[in-house]
Amino acid sequence: MNVFKYFRGEIAKALDELAAAGEMPAGLDADKMTAEPPREAAHGDVTTNAAMVLAKAAGQKPRDLADRIAARLRRHPEVAGVEVAGPGFINLRLSDDFWRERLREVLIAGAAYGDSDVGAGRRVNVEYVSANPTGPMHVGHGRGAVVGDALASLLAKAGFAVSREYYVNDAGAQVDILARSAHLRYREALGEDIGEIPEGLYPGDYLKAVGAALAAREGARWRNAPEREWLAPFRSFAVASMMDLIRDDLRALGVTHDTFVSERALVEAGGVDEALRFLQERGLIYEGVLEPPKGKLPDDWEPRPQTLFRATDFGDDVDRPLRKSDGSWTYFASDIAYHLDKYRRGFGSMIDVWGADHGGYVKRMQAAVKAVTAGEGELDVKLCQMVNLLKNGEPVRMSKRAGTFVTLREVVEEVGKDVVRFIMLTRKNDAHLDFDLAKVLEQSRDNPVFYVQYAHARARSVLRHAADMMPAADLSPSALAAAGLARLSDPAELALIKMMAGWPRLVEGAAEAHEPHRVAYYLYDLASAFHALWNKGKDDAQLRFLVGDDVELSLARLALVQGVASVVASGLTVIGVQPVEEMR
Repeated sequence: MNVFKYFRGEIAKALDELAAAGEMPAGLDADKMTAEPPREAAHGDVTTNAAMVLAKAAGQKPRDLADRIAARLRRHPEVAGVEVAGPGFINLRLSDDFWRERLREVLIAGAAYGDSDVGAGRRVNVEYVSANPTGPMHVGHGRGAVVGDALASLLAKAGFAVSREYYVNDAGAQVDILARSAHLRYREALGEDIGEIPEGLYPGDYLKAVGAALAAREGARWRNAPEREWLAPFRSFAVASMMDLIRDDLRALGVTHDTFVSERALVEAGGVDEALRFLQERGLIYEGVLEPPKGKLPDDWEPRPQTLFRATDFGDDVDRPLRKSDGSWTYFASDIAYHLDKYRRGFGSMIDVWGADHGGYVKRMQAAVKAVTAGEGELDVKLCQMVNLLKNGEPVRMSKRAGTFVTLREVVEEVGKDVVRFIMLTRKNDAHLDFDLAKVLEQSRDNPVFYVQYAHARARSVLRHAADMMPAADLSPSALAAAGLARLSDPAELALIKMMAGWPRLVEGAAEAHEPHRVAYYLYDLASAFHALWNKGKDDAQLRFLVGDDVELSLARLALVQGVASVVASGLTVIGVQPVEEMR
């Protein structure tokens, strides 16, 4: 149950009762009415602005309307107290039994707790990573991979029908450079001394295996052939090899995609021509001359007629070129075709996860989506800022494998995929992230992934210890759900239950806002509350989870412990981290 959505419904019922009694008009627009946690816990459990947003339409003063609504809510069996505050806020304090029932919900649902139907099965395409297929993935790619993958899982938990997609940029100049680099390594594999890698080619050792595979398969037939003959087959082989490498890197991080879409295949199938013909027929493409860039005029800028898309008609700052000076289509033209293809595959809702260096590309792409879908499609772009890789506070830049950057695989092998995934979500995607290879392995409260995993491991340890102490007791979640939870009366115990009961609301809110980092924040706060309750038991024996001479109380507290384990496991599963049974 989303407690706050539930009470919004109960407040709406109170308004209907007031209208039926003639105490306010019926049929008022309540869309702006909220029911949410108060800013301060001392103000209660739920606060609503109902009186303030409806007072004008009701022809009443906010405080007077608030008093009428409050009088109805005081009759609610799950409401222990109601207070009208400030200009007309209504604060509700819910009964302890109501909160204890939420713990039963957690125990019965287990890891499925927080599953929601708010998405109503709506189809969403989440495209993430989409790194150029020219080499292994670096740490920055890893951040986009984690953000996209966690967001897809979060949306699925909230009831959306999610497709995870990777767009293979295999039609640009960079894959021709890859082919030339592979040909150089092919000649090397045939025994030729290639010397220093020429500037402009990819220098990484990862291409040695590609060259060797080509030499083994093709022999020397392409050694002295002209480029026009070997470029296409070498390009295809190298791209396929790099995509295998990228898939392996992603699997090491626990990331898989449902669909891989080739830019080259889309172009060769006429997708770009079709998309631009669609725009042309609607008068959205024209031949024109752009104004010079704002600020300093580049030395190589010259006014010239270009094929332009009317991006300004859809909120962009300037119209955008679709054709290069050599007559070929721009990347933007291909991307328009790709997003039209997504829409035609049934995805009116699209989310793209990009690196921060694509920030200037967002408005034009959103404008293009509006244009090619006649306003029916929507595109949200999540930009991932840079990751600063450190070790004991010192920058780490060099790689054994890539030669110029630290690969994602190297980081995963050093600290583990679960650590990488959790740490990547400890900052919002558009904030810079420091990733210290030493600190992320520390066993301290300052290391969030350790602190959250320790909460789950500690809960499991308590339950194992209880099984040893009470071998005849049924300690399954379903059995604990039937325990006498009325014995949970300490304010810290009830506060922990309230925090667990906030998980369904967080799932829905984070999914609708496309913000998976909220899950990591929530888990850290829940772990902190659990560890704090554990520490209280160290100081006061009567607050320990296992009270030797009081089985009923022990079972109630074990229900609480199991609830924490279930919610932590649910949250970790969303972000793709395996909950641990014990810390090693």
